[in-house]
Amino acid sequence: MDWNHYRFRSLWSLPAPPATVYAALERAEDYPRWWRQVREVTRLDDTTGVFRIRSVLPYDMTFTAREVRRDPGAGVLEIAMSGDIEGRARWTVTPRGAGTLARYDQVVEVRKPLLRRLAVPCRPAFRANHRLMMHAGARGLARHLEAV
Repeated sequence: MDWNHYRFRSLWSLPAPPATVYAALERAEDYPRWWRQVREVTRLDDTTGVFRIRSVLPYDMTFTAREVRRDPGAGVLEIAMSGDIEGRARWTVTPRGAGTLARYDQVVEVRKPLLRRLAVPCRPAFRANHRLMMHAGARGLARHLEAV
């Protein structure tokens, strides 16, 4: 088993139409306004930006995100990541009842040296840290969408 390889899936049930959720998710530079664990997003050009994130555990992760796919009709946003984490992440936005289901799939390898050294003993904590971050993101986006 590669202890530095992670596969995550999060499902967010949101109280807004899919087009509204998609529009919020495609504006990554606004994430820090509603998702406190996304500390900073610096746009480099129309398809690339640098993210700095930090959840509960005392470490930051920085990565460059490059747009791979933007398809509003299919409700898909996909990025490739390089830096402290390398891999891909994808949002898939679909109708669900009166609102939206936003599905987040991520497949990454941790490249940050300290986290690689701690991979075996800390893997459960790293996974829990990610779950907490995603849970906070879902709550933050729901509040943001209710305010608009």
